Amino acid sequence: MAKITFLGAGSTVFAKNILGDSLLSPAMRDSEFALFDIDSGRLHDSKAMLDVLNRKYGEHGKIVAYTDRKEALAGADYVINAIQVGGYRPSTVIDFEVPKKYGLRQTIADTLGIGGIFRALRTIPVMFDFAKDMQEVCPDAWLLNYTNPMAILTGAMLRYTGVKTVGLCHSVQVCADHLLRGLGMPRDNVRYHIAGINHMAWLLDVSRNGVDLYPEIKERAAKRHAPHDDMVRYELMKQFGYYVTESSEHLSEYLPYFIKSKYPELIERFNIPLDEYIRRCEVQIERWNSLRDQLVQNPDLTHERTSEYGAYIMEAMETNVPYKIGGNVLNNGSITNLPREAVVEVPCLVDSQGVSPTYVGALPTQLASLNMTQINVQLLTIEAAITLKKEHIYHAALLDPHTSSELSIDEIIALCDDMIEAHGDWLPRFV
Repeated sequence: MAKITFLGAGSTVFAKNILGDSLLSPAMRDSEFALFDIDSGRLHDSKAMLDVLNRKYGEHGKIVAYTDRKEALAGADYVINAIQVGGYRPSTVIDFEVPKKYGLRQTIADTLGIGGIFRALRTIPVMFDFAKDMQEVCPDAWLLNYTNPMAILTGAMLRYTGVKTVGLCHSVQVCADHLLRGLGMPRDNVRYHIAGINHMAWLLDVSRNGVDLYPEIKERAAKRHAPHDDMVRYELMKQFGYYVTESSEHLSEYLPYFIKSKYPELIERFNIPLDEYIRRCEVQIERWNSLRDQLVQNPDLTHERTSEYGAYIMEAMETNVPYKIGGNVLNNGSITNLPREAVVEVPCLVDSQGVSPTYVGALPTQLASLNMTQINVQLLTIEAAITLKKEHIYHAALLDPHTSSELSIDEIIALCDDMIEAHGDWLPRFV
């Protein structure tokens, strides 16, 4: 019987997806599902929900809520990380409101840019605490990281702890389907190859019954003029030749081309939802009570297996039946024209030996160059977290494509200082 520990189990919907999938897996349903969260109320809600699912599907598993993190981790085989350090208030609000005073606007602010940098700086110390506990009480466990900023956090864990870690997102498995659906193209018998970095991986090829679909994709995309949610991705595909995995609202803030105070008309032209994550958080908070009733107070709750990788990974490791994922791992030569110490998102084979990245080779030069604009920020943010030197925070922000396209050097440094002050004790002390 495996032990699966879920850190951040108060993320009730996500816990339902990952652990609900596991309860439906014959290989994983007998596991102990160890739940931990610093919010005792949300922890209780998630346990109650999983108890219902466990009973409905045969009561094979053992659902345990822990108030001590080390006890939750003790003897774990797999650890799911889905935390949000600082929560919506104060930290997410700070990530948006302080930059806004400088005229710097964002959409999601959880992966790159000023928001992504500071989300990483307040999260890495907590994850390093997880690593210390894991090395003491479950040294052989795999950490399945779902927390953003994915590449930065996964890179910090892989480079500076001994914890076996893979970063997981859901953008790879839905990328081709989403693109073809939006263009009204058939989605059966489709093959695709995706590689790059998290939130900027590339649909390198896509075919159906052996026929390259890109010519038709580009022709149809050029004719789709009415406002829609994929406009930034279409523009990037038009200019750089390839479709990207992550959504337009994410992508718009990773690049210097779209959110520009000098050209406010671009926001409407490309249908860019500024402050989107703030709105999502407020809607989720407002709707939680009704959603809680559906999930926690519903004795007839059911679950259908999702496309999330988590349960499939654990299943493959337990059964030694191979499974392919798009995983976030240290590069180490998988993509030859990106740095070895960068975290890349590439096809990986999972079995009882763990996660084995595949060889991709060189990306088209323009795609590798776009990836490097993100990797620069990622590596310097990790450097700041490890050395606790402010100068590396400045370096990361100064090299961020969107931030540096909008603000001067002096403004960027002042903004970083204001962010450090505003986050207060949520950050370690930088010198």
